[in-house]
Amino acid sequence: MSLLQRVVKSMDKIAPLKLAEQSWDNVGVLLEAPFPRPNAHRVFLTIDLTQPVLDEALQDPKVGVIVSYHPPIFKAMKRLCLSDEKQAIALKCAAAGVSIYSPHTSLDNCVGGINDWLARGLGAGRTIVMNPADNAPPEHEGAGSGRIHTLNEPVPLEEIVRRVKAHLVLSHVRVATARTSKPISTIAICAGSGASVLGGVKADLYLTGEMSHHEVLAAVASDANVILCEHSNSERGYLADVLRSRLQSSLRIDHGLDAQPDMEVEVVISDVDADPLKVM
Repeated sequence: MSLLQRVVKSMDKIAPLKLAEQSWDNVGVLLEAPFPRPNAHRVFLTIDLTQPVLDEALQDPKVGVIVSYHPPIFKAMKRLCLSDEKQAIALKCAAAGVSIYSPHTSLDNCVGGINDWLARGLGAGRTIVMNPADNAPPEHEGAGSGRIHTLNEPVPLEEIVRRVKAHLVLSHVRVATARTSKPISTIAICAGSGASVLGGVKADLYLTGEMSHHEVLAAVASDANVILCEHSNSERGYLADVLRSRLQSSLRIDHGLDAQPDMEVEVVISDVDADPLKVM
């Protein structure tokens, strides 16, 4: 079984592709290298596969598969030219013998995925799915888009801000306050760009990566507070906190790699990948 096949099998247990937003998303194997790198045993995790991140991955001859949370190939391509950054990334990976896999919204929606991880940093309480998936496998009962987290003990908005910053290891977040000042009990959660999922949901607080100006105004008008972390900041910590160890463990257990130390797959995370927006 090839390294890519092993990754596909393990990732489909962690985040089944049937849970993705199939109507618009692009998930799964995005590029299968026709001539895989020989003796490559590393899986490289990143949120965004940009050119600097690709350079980092390709400089390591042991990297054979890149798992890029955001799909670097999203829209249809009519040609493949180095002058286009996305096309160049695909061409360079194919030429180097490195395959690309993207889980994206399947990793948001699965049980134990990014949205559940965000909820874990908010304090003790009960988390339920906002929009249940109608095709979830038994081991992912409770999967779907968005989460509502209800705290056991309501706390001031300032305390939730502190918890979010600590969980995501951020020095700053953007906050919009509701018209009514009250303790926070219910939190609606969607990683990334969450307005389409959170809009119209009744909660004391919306937690997401980004919303437009008018989407924030609409949330405040509905008497909801808003915390914005920037798009990929709401996702990136999951790689180190959860996905690396889960994927590493799955690869070992599912494929008997503990019995073959010389073939053990190693999962690593990009050091270069970062949200493009910074507070100056």
